[in-house]
Amino acid sequence: MEPENDCAWKPKQGMTFDSEQCVYDFYNTYGGRMGFSIRRDFCRKNKINNQLICRLLVCNKEGFRKGDKRDPLSKNPRAETRTGCEARLYVKLDEGTGKYVVTDFKEKHNHDLVSPECAHMLPSQRKISTTQAIELDLAAQSGLRLGQSFELMGREAGGS
Repeated sequence: MEPENDCAWKPKQGMTFDSEQCVYDFYNTYGGRMGFSIRRDFCRKNKINNQLICRLLVCNKEGFRKGDKRDPLSKNPRAETRTGCEARLYVKLDEGTGKYVVTDFKEKHNHDLVSPECAHMLPSQRKISTTQAIELDLAAQSGLRLGQSFELMGREAGGS
């Protein structure tokens, strides 16, 4: 984790952003540094022009999964991943400036955070470059299955 006195990368109430995507990218970067994954939760849009009015970004472990609709005697039910974490970032559109303003930020997690060495494996942190995406498309067009394509990329990089 980064030192507490370096606050440029930490969300604060009153911060402004040009777009909802900028808010997501900032909070996702913060989550990667701290060791948690994020997801988009709630949003409200203007009914007239369909513009986003507010957005809630939450920790990936927020809430609880709904009951399983499948057979209750299923042999391999999925493990529970959510813990009811309350970490969140809420932004609202300031109609005067057209920018998104942080109105609520909670940083307290009720679960262990991931170490920085493993943070790249979290769901919201998994990214591939444009070049890698093109290579995967070419491999698929050549008839390679997805697993084979990733194995090829791993060998090119010198290991998985």
